[in-house]
Amino acid sequence: MTKSGLVIGAGMAGIQAALDLADQGFTVNVVEKNSSIGGRTAQLDKTFPMLDCAAHIVAPKMVDAGRHPNIKLLAYSEVKEVHQEGKSFKVKILKKPRYVDEKKCIGCGVCAQFCPVEVPNDFDERIGVRKAVYVPFPHAVPLIYTIDREHCLECELCQNLCMVGAIDLKQKPEEIEVEVGAIIVTTGFNLFDAGKKEKYGFGRYDNVITGLALERLLNASGPTGGRLVRRSDGKIPRKIAFIQCVGSLDEKSGNPYCSKVCCMYATKEAVLVKKHVPGADVTIYYKDIRAFGKGFEEFYQRAKSEFGIKYVKGRVAEVRENPTNSNLLIRVENIKSGELIEDEVDMVALSAGLVPSGVNDFEKILPLKLGEGNFFLAINPKIDTVTTNVDGVFVAGVAEGPKGISESMAQAKAAAMKASILLKE
Repeated sequence: MTKSGLVIGAGMAGIQAALDLADQGFTVNVVEKNSSIGGRTAQLDKTFPMLDCAAHIVAPKMVDAGRHPNIKLLAYSEVKEVHQEGKSFKVKILKKPRYVDEKKCIGCGVCAQFCPVEVPNDFDERIGVRKAVYVPFPHAVPLIYTIDREHCLECELCQNLCMVGAIDLKQKPEEIEVEVGAIIVTTGFNLFDAGKKEKYGFGRYDNVITGLALERLLNASGPTGGRLVRRSDGKIPRKIAFIQCVGSLDEKSGNPYCSKVCCMYATKEAVLVKKHVPGADVTIYYKDIRAFGKGFEEFYQRAKSEFGIKYVKGRVAEVRENPTNSNLLIRVENIKSGELIEDEVDMVALSAGLVPSGVNDFEKILPLKLGEGNFFLAINPKIDTVTTNVDGVFVAGVAEGPKGISESMAQAKAAAMKASILLKE
């Protein structure tokens, strides 16, 4: 059996699993579908409950993974086939063309500076814009530009300006084959599509956004430089409402499970809003508050007592837009009192739940069993949350089920340990 491993997905869990395996002397192939590693954590401003800077957590891990001599980083790539042969796996990986030579690009950004095309930036939840030649964020790893051929005008301006001759518009997809003895799946999550809950107006009203979009607005490296403004008119919102459990604890949406992090990330963002806009009126409409982690209950209580965040247990029936000023009219049933609340706010943030990423693609690659919510199922979730039904394949992070950063990291370490025992046999 080969003494190398494969990690699929390079968010925090994938990076940690790869580093733990690599530190034990194993060669680790890390496949990430996006042009940079870092996952969802790279999009965050702060983390709860201590309000630590997210970049200070994820960036050092990204750099360590990019520089580790035992890690082969295959960003902007996807696993296409996996064939198990005895105790080994033969894996086919498609490396997508960046149309930029990775060996020549020095990440100077001159190409993007003069590119005439601007398109919505997915990393900024489509609030900001990026050029047709781009890196998703300034501290990307690898710091190599990618040309979006769908929007590229082929004006060749970037090619003429590149001082090192890195632009290669004739670049083709490349197929890479590796043989590994263990696989760790850390494919992460997407947010529930809030547009499916039509009553909230997401996608119809500019000032109804997701919590992750609000996170980007609050981030100093985000599309507004950390200025909290409304999309409709650029004004500072003074009254904001959060709506919880959008696509969680919801059998009608097919997601009866709790996403675990939504209560705390809404509380964190509410506190950050108060810091950015002193005197702001912030209300969180919730079904249940689940502050289960270390320091979470204290953070929740502090949000109420120190920052004046209002929590209302209620069912939001409808969000409508006031056409005269683009404010939002909310109708809520207060569960405790039974009264109907009608309120007008400047902005609504939807705490969208977590759904697994890449599950449909995996059905064609590996026959992994799925559990509730279509997250990958461990063979014995009560005592072993990382071992799957396929020998030699392990799972970690939100791919296995909703969880926060610290729990994802701990599970990634467990998966790496299981994989290392297998590789050492």
